[in-house]
Amino acid sequence: MPAKATRKQIVDAADALFYAQGYGQTSFADIAAAVKISRGNFYYHFKTKDEILDAVIDKRLADREEMLTLWDETAEGPAKRIACFIRIVIVNKARIMAYGCPVGTLTSELAKLDHASKEKASQIMALFRDWLVRQFLALGCGSKSEDHALKVLGWSQGVATLAQAFKDEAYIQREVAEVLAWLDTVAEEAGSRRDA
Repeated sequence: MPAKATRKQIVDAADALFYAQGYGQTSFADIAAAVKISRGNFYYHFKTKDEILDAVIDKRLADREEMLTLWDETAEGPAKRIACFIRIVIVNKARIMAYGCPVGTLTSELAKLDHASKEKASQIMALFRDWLVRQFLALGCGSKSEDHALKVLGWSQGVATLAQAFKDEAYIQREVAEVLAWLDTVAEEAGSRRDA
């Protein structure tokens, strides 16, 4: 297998393990076993677990940037793009009920560990916040855009935490419906201000 493919396989396996088990609970041996490569081959690509963590954060950041870009290109208008973000909780509900939010859980764990990569992991939350702010600005929410963005981001983290704790799919559906109704109200108010 080419070196680039092996490296990607290691990062993908580490990403899944860090999500399911946590960074602190995942060892080099766990990752090597998941990839089924020798320790020597493993160390050729990564010397430390922190190097793998940085690669996983880079992967998660790139994956989220790609997802947001896709919504920018395919969803018609800012309200529909924000709705895509809100509905991601339903799309990923099985994994969220099992492990929580992949972004929130890693950010929280690294902060608790006071890990050197905690700021880098927080860039993913900042990516979401900044993207949501841009959507609310495009919707016409003006000075309320950042507050609305943080409301949606905070809501998604809260729902993910409670979904993991209670494993209640109906709760997720109700919460998504409520926040989508709130978004409709925000969009209507912004439209009224534009038309006035």
